[in-house]
Amino acid sequence: MPGGGGVLGVDAAVAGTASGYSSEITFTVVMSCLMAASGGLIFGYDISITGGLTQMQSFLEAFFPEILEKMNNAQQDAYCIFDSQVLTTFVSSLYLAGVFACLVAGHVTRRVGRRNSMLIGASFFFVGAILNCAAVNIYMLVIGRILLGFAVGFTNQSAPVYLAEIAPARWRGAFTSIFHLFLNVGMFVADLVNYRANTIARWGWRLSLGVGIIPAAVILVGAVFIPDSPNSLVLRGKVDEARHSLRRIRGRSADVDAELKDIMHAAEVDSRHKTGAFRRILQREYRPHLVMAIAIPLFFELTGMIVVTLFAPLLFFTIGFTSQKAILGSIITDVVSLAAIMVAALSVDRCGRRYLFILGGGVLLVCLVAMTWIFGAELGTNGGKAMPRPYAVAVVALVCVFVAGFGVSWGPLKWIIPSEIFPLEVRSAGQSMSESISLTLTFVQTQSFLAMLCSFKFGSFAYNAAWVVVMTAFIIFFLPETKGVPIEAMGAVWARHWYWKRFVKPVPAPEPDKQADGRLQT
Repeated sequence: MPGGGGVLGVDAAVAGTASGYSSEITFTVVMSCLMAASGGLIFGYDISITGGLTQMQSFLEAFFPEILEKMNNAQQDAYCIFDSQVLTTFVSSLYLAGVFACLVAGHVTRRVGRRNSMLIGASFFFVGAILNCAAVNIYMLVIGRILLGFAVGFTNQSAPVYLAEIAPARWRGAFTSIFHLFLNVGMFVADLVNYRANTIARWGWRLSLGVGIIPAAVILVGAVFIPDSPNSLVLRGKVDEARHSLRRIRGRSADVDAELKDIMHAAEVDSRHKTGAFRRILQREYRPHLVMAIAIPLFFELTGMIVVTLFAPLLFFTIGFTSQKAILGSIITDVVSLAAIMVAALSVDRCGRRYLFILGGGVLLVCLVAMTWIFGAELGTNGGKAMPRPYAVAVVALVCVFVAGFGVSWGPLKWIIPSEIFPLEVRSAGQSMSESISLTLTFVQTQSFLAMLCSFKFGSFAYNAAWVVVMTAFIIFFLPETKGVPIEAMGAVWARHWYWKRFVKPVPAPEPDKQADGRLQT
């Protein structure tokens, strides 16, 4: 079966590598993972806060009075109420800044480490949130969003890799999915804040933007106390510090020698390469990694979930809900999403990545087709008639099921797969490439979705449904299973795959004399 069967020798090699690793879940690894994943919390808050703001009366009065006029116009095409280039610039500027920050963060993270890169991101979060809260014009809002975009670029590049590197191999999927869980916690908190801020005249929008300062400050302080990942330390030649970090993470009584040897060997392989990581990942032997770095974020964006997440309140307003009820509908979908992600965290290391991808793809397809039919049949092509309440409720239910399907599949797996599949020598570059592609596509979608909804009407959902078919087929044929495989032994997974084995070079075994002295040979 594609992506399935393997070679016995390869399977044995993977099992042998994993046998010397500690799978103990220590207090240090839990706290470090929670702190690193908190970057997702602020990202989720910034994603969701804009959805509520863009239809909040106090915010629109201050910055977008023309949209407020369209909301109060009974003759306005419901599909086109929020079609404003300035509004989409405010929303999308974060993602464009994130693209550039991601590309820079790949080099910075390699030189200063995963933890320090997260500290840089937290600093940008803190300053950007203050600027947004104090904004007196649209220029301050956009500059604040750009700083938040820089923060997203650094944290999204470094945090998932950090989580994958310090988590025990047996539970790596669960620990890495915490980033997506926290992202959705941030979205949930943002919708709760918006629900209250929407009732406050004149300055309610400042409350929505100002609350983001609190988690930014907590992360900025907390990240100082977590250890850097041993993989990052070895890559920078700090073997003794890496051993100390590994003992803190795995427990004082754990035998860390086997894992440290594999990390050192991976770093030694990296030191043999003279080309930069970004040029290296373009070479033939890294073809499967390059394809996944492009395909996973591309398909993630084309599920349609980002626009549903960003514009859920606007979507519910379009089908006839009041502003306050639209935000309440978004809160309901947040709760569903959190429950789905918890299910994914419990099952990803048991059922495997491929199973959840395929299951989620089926759910997403059914929901998108159903929404296409309801919007087309009940709202029409001109958006001039109101959607009957039973059908509006059905849309909310379908969005909830859609969010659940996404939450057990593409949501957490988009962070898990890129963080675990890259060899150490191209890991920072691969994660940077993956996240910059994701943010680029998010920027394009946030720039175009409101105009697309205005032009294509219900066809917007059919567009995403077609892509779900393509991405599910891609997973079936080209993504191998990676559950339980140590992160520095992932090469064996590609070597046994029916298609990718023609590209991947076998990794030579580490020489005993280069393991014994505890120092990286260069």
